[in-house]
Amino acid sequence: MTSGNGISVDDLVQPFQIEDLGIRGRVVRLGPLVDRVLTAHSYPEPVSRLLGEALALTAMIGSALKFDGRFILQTHSNGPVNMLVADYEAPGRIRGYAMMNPDRVAEAIGEGRTAPSDLMGEGHLALTIDQGPDMERYQGIVALHPDGLSHSAHEYFANSEQVATRIRLAAGPYYHRETSGPEKNWRAGAIMIQHIARDGGLTGYREDEDPSPYTDEEENWNRAAILLDTVEDHELLDPALEPNRLLFRLFHEDGVRAYEPAPVEFSCHCSRERMKSVLQSFGGHEIDEMVQEGVITATCEFCSEIYVFEPVELKEGLE
Repeated sequence: MTSGNGISVDDLVQPFQIEDLGIRGRVVRLGPLVDRVLTAHSYPEPVSRLLGEALALTAMIGSALKFDGRFILQTHSNGPVNMLVADYEAPGRIRGYAMMNPDRVAEAIGEGRTAPSDLMGEGHLALTIDQGPDMERYQGIVALHPDGLSHSAHEYFANSEQVATRIRLAAGPYYHRETSGPEKNWRAGAIMIQHIARDGGLTGYREDEDPSPYTDEEENWNRAAILLDTVEDHELLDPALEPNRLLFRLFHEDGVRAYEPAPVEFSCHCSRERMKSVLQSFGGHEIDEMVQEGVITATCEFCSEIYVFEPVELKEGLE
């Protein structure tokens, strides 16, 4: 979707800075990208919301990479949705998927248990930065927060980055009132603020702390956080509300400045040759066990592309 002046307002990350408060941040707006991912998988709606938020958070953090690398968000837990994976490859290529137990998910939905803690259960969130084959990976791990991914991310930034951070995430279906196309499209959005460390900064500051008396830095941070908390889901998802307008609505009294947005797009690494190589790694005996109705069928977890192989094709070159 584009604004009235022809500028795209979807599938982008909009950096900004609030001059008077010493705050930097980013707005994420995902439209066709997240709709592509979630429509291809046809997850139940509560699961799609979780993955949509994970994609928005991944775009938010991954877009801060200052090198050609990868950022990977992954949850592991004991709930009906036992894994979420979202992958960002610079400069702006994103993909993701969810792993779930369909029966347990259906049971939870039937009982009205669709909160993040109900669907994901207990586990951890791992955030991995991969700078390439010649560099060591960095990984931060925090416990999954019962209230969802944004609260888990708060803990990550407090523990690993020691930067005061506040994040709002939203994902959901956008229903069209009048259209000849699909009844709905999936959308996701996010907004994040971080404190810019200055004299007496907020290094290690946590949102549950109660500093007293407040310094000017702490007053500024609390003002920005209070304003951010007023953002509603529909403001992050509405395609008619441009990111610049949302920022002005929130922070116009404090000197907000928006910078050039960075585009993001869906991209999957899968190919027939890659899938063939993966299947061949299992060996001849395992390949025979995969045969159904004379062929072997493999589906990419990320994009749902289906690849069909003859057994003889996979056994070529194998001993």
